[in-house]
Amino acid sequence: MARRPEIDVTVRGAGAFGLACAFACQRRGARVQVIDPFGPGAGASGGTVGALAPHVPENWNPKKAFQLDSLLMAEAFWAEVAATGGSDPGYARTGRIQPVADPAAEPLAEARGAGAAALWQGRAAWQLRDAAETGLPPEWLGAAGRVIHDTLSARIAPRRAVAALVAAIRAGGGGIAAEGEDRGTVLHASGAAGLAELSQVLGQPVGQGIKGQSAVLRPALDVTALPQLFVAGLHIVPHADGSVAIGSTTERAFDDPAATDAQLEALIEKARAACPALRDAPVTDRWAGLRPRARSRAPMLGAWPGRPGHLIANGGFKIGFGMAPKVAEVMADLILEGRDAIPEGFRVEDSLTRQP
Repeated sequence: MARRPEIDVTVRGAGAFGLACAFACQRRGARVQVIDPFGPGAGASGGTVGALAPHVPENWNPKKAFQLDSLLMAEAFWAEVAATGGSDPGYARTGRIQPVADPAAEPLAEARGAGAAALWQGRAAWQLRDAAETGLPPEWLGAAGRVIHDTLSARIAPRRAVAALVAAIRAGGGGIAAEGEDRGTVLHASGAAGLAELSQVLGQPVGQGIKGQSAVLRPALDVTALPQLFVAGLHIVPHADGSVAIGSTTERAFDDPAATDAQLEALIEKARAACPALRDAPVTDRWAGLRPRARSRAPMLGAWPGRPGHLIANGGFKIGFGMAPKVAEVMADLILEGRDAIPEGFRVEDSLTRQP
């Protein structure tokens, strides 16, 4: 009888996707190891924003349905992570407010509310409301009159979530290391660097790293229980430690992927103008890094073409933590049970211009 390998699953990459997949495999009984030469959360998952927000409930497609499933299962997923490892990931489903500045946009907001009622399974709402009806402090809402209030959006503290996943994996007997050999099934979840490697191996671009910058401010207002704001494309996310994260830029051309610059300063000023509570709040952290965006614009999941026993989970881009619970479930199904539940548009071949 052949000797069973000491490790069932090797995950290369200790970001949101890699750690979540390792945890999902481990809790189903697999023996796992996670290998990342740069350490947990060294890439995009070491950022600061942590906005877990849904796509608009219209023009429904597999990507939006997948994300909805992931957001709805997030509370139970992160609670299990916390219970397993004894470390708090900073998750809370606090909702989100979007000011509606133009009355002409209100019919669309109401139509989207009807879409949410039909698609969100009665487990969350998207409502057009008067700002005064929310009961939120004016220094948080600013001059907003009418707002969209969704109850599906949640927050996560990215660095705390990475630490919580690491603690849970170690508590379950899994290893986290900078180096190691491939053993068992190998899952590549190595972010922007992984997309570059895959592009080189396959001889065609399958995705790229998109630079983002974000900041953390510390307002005097108690923000710990407040919903996040989404204003003019800017995420303003309050966290349980009293800080507020803002972000992010989307940069395809840059000199230094890890450097903050004037683009972030403009983002900070934009946040101060939108939210009175942030006008005098000191900046306590600035972050810049590459987020992995697959060519298909959806997460890239499935087998590595022409490389038996190797799989890929990449392309989280701005929604890696939001997608992580469902990505972990789907990849654990594939790795441990051979059950392929990857949705349309998410397969590796969907990011290829031609088959290798």
